Amino acid sequence: MRSIRALVLRLARENPTWGYRRLHGELLVLGVKVAASTVWEILKDAGIPPAPERTSSTWADFLRPQADALLACDFFETITLSGTRLYVFAAIGHAGQRIRVLGATAHPTAS
Repeated sequence: MRSIRALVLRLARENPTWGYRRLHGELLVLGVKVAASTVWEILKDAGIPPAPERTSSTWADFLRPQADALLACDFFETITLSGTRLYVFAAIGHAGQRIRVLGATAHPTAS
């Protein structure tokens, strides 16, 4: 039972947004058969509050792990030095902050 208690406390410490039900589900995936109420008791006895009270999540905390998959796209127009009007479609990846021009044309509705 001490090893299960240690595992529950470690999972709760490493994943502060997980409640006792999520912790219980993860334990089942790991093959540890324990009741959800037991997980709740272990957290309560250790003085660990429910998940929403343990941490406050900010946008930065949420976006950081997602950065590799996030792109911001923009379609804008610009005028070149020769006076030609071009329409540009570009994307920026949040992880590397690289801008990629995906296309530029003088006639955005043309094939």
